[in-house]
Amino acid sequence: MLDANLKAQLKSYLERVTQPIEIVASLDDGAKSQEMLALLKDVASLCADITLLDNGTDARKPSFSLNRPGADISLRFAGIPMGHEFTSLVLALLQVGGHPSKASVEVIEQIRSLKGEFNFETYFSLSCQNCPDVVQALNLMAVLNPNIHHVAIDGALFQGEVDERKIMAVPSVYLNGVNFGQGRMGLEEILGKLDTGAIEKQAEKISAKDAFDVLVVGGGPAGAAAAIYAARKGIRTGVAAERFGGQVLDTMAIENFISVQETEGPKLASALEEHVRQYDVDIMNLQRASALVPAKNAGELHEVRFESGASLKAKTVILATGARWREMGVPGEQEYKAKGVCFCPHCDGPLFKGKRVAVIGGGNSGVEAAIDLAGIVSHVTLLEFDSKLRADAVLQRKLYSLPNVKVITTALTSEVKGDGQKVTGLVYKDRDSGEFHTVDLEGIFVQIGLLPNTDWLKGSVELSPRGEIIVDARGETSLPGIFAAGDVTTVPYKQIVIAVGEGAKASLSAFDHLIRTSAPA
Repeated sequence: MLDANLKAQLKSYLERVTQPIEIVASLDDGAKSQEMLALLKDVASLCADITLLDNGTDARKPSFSLNRPGADISLRFAGIPMGHEFTSLVLALLQVGGHPSKASVEVIEQIRSLKGEFNFETYFSLSCQNCPDVVQALNLMAVLNPNIHHVAIDGALFQGEVDERKIMAVPSVYLNGVNFGQGRMGLEEILGKLDTGAIEKQAEKISAKDAFDVLVVGGGPAGAAAAIYAARKGIRTGVAAERFGGQVLDTMAIENFISVQETEGPKLASALEEHVRQYDVDIMNLQRASALVPAKNAGELHEVRFESGASLKAKTVILATGARWREMGVPGEQEYKAKGVCFCPHCDGPLFKGKRVAVIGGGNSGVEAAIDLAGIVSHVTLLEFDSKLRADAVLQRKLYSLPNVKVITTALTSEVKGDGQKVTGLVYKDRDSGEFHTVDLEGIFVQIGLLPNTDWLKGSVELSPRGEIIVDARGETSLPGIFAAGDVTTVPYKQIVIAVGEGAKASLSAFDHLIRTSAPA
């Protein structure tokens, strides 16, 4: 099942196991059960502390549990955790085997203190780069707290459950049989939903912090670069981010980040955070900015307020809140979001196997999505507002070579239709004839670009007609001491490598501002 190289890597990891592990497999006569058994035999052969049993009686087959003899751990994989989930399997083995987690002491204690019975089920797809964060967080919680039970379920392998629960987006998490959440969630975010009092306590702790020399709002590539450059100057630096990594976390393949031939968004985001943590930077996660209160006079402090109730003050602020997926803004879109309306073809595509879908948008991202989906679904309809596709010629040639793809141009999507539970179709207007047409389908993937995250800044800094923060060549905004960088600004070409450079530039400009405004008369 595992090649020699992967076996060697896994064997080196399993050398960190300090306590015995028992793997109990529940199998049937199917090919997937045999595939799972081969994987588990490979794993067990690499560590003397692992025992494999194939007498499990779980209703989901194939599946397997990870246990520590004498401990009360309820952690199960229903499906074969390869692809993006192989890392989840490795971490689960290490943690069940006694290797400590990298989570902070405070977070670990918070998990162990949770009272009640928590039965979590997570539906994932092997191509989803967002799913491992959720799976790994809940696995760790199951290892640390005997009241927490978790099973990670491959939606493609248990299609009956996916259809019964009408799951159309992954990761989808259920707690005690009730929908708990969809999409990427980190450990702290899950804990925040379970322990609401923790959010208020965290907000109080944040508000009590001393003022920063540089406060970076946003944890994407621009924010990370800004924080590193500021910290290297030896000044008091803080980063407040809704989620560290930002839009990069939702990016699949990255092949144009100079010096890194190929990587994936979550890996790069993790590397960015690890690099920032090498310096004396105060990182505050799960903090979504709600208001900027600029200093009224020279020498006063700027203030940033957050939805959690926290607030921070700083001598200079670097705004790096990035962008989010642009929505269509048509009737039915919000109602059927995650019920057929999706934004990530890599994550959610496998859930539409054999079904009909549409892709909205004829740029590179839209055409790439259509090409990817064509290998999974029965038919793809690509709708483009313009009279021609805007994607690169090589992508267009590939798209038009596919037999199960139809391209419709001059098409204005005007409505998402559904039956109250899931998408059943869409309506578009032919911009040439003015006629409306209905397309029957089960899924819609929206790929029409990005919107800057600046709603909270209206009325404070100057914004462009597109909502981007207007900056000069130094990253300065319309307000003294307030700088901005990355996809949230008017700087053209929204690329990771550009955002990193802009973050560094804004940080150097902030430092220069501090020097000049603090110099004695």
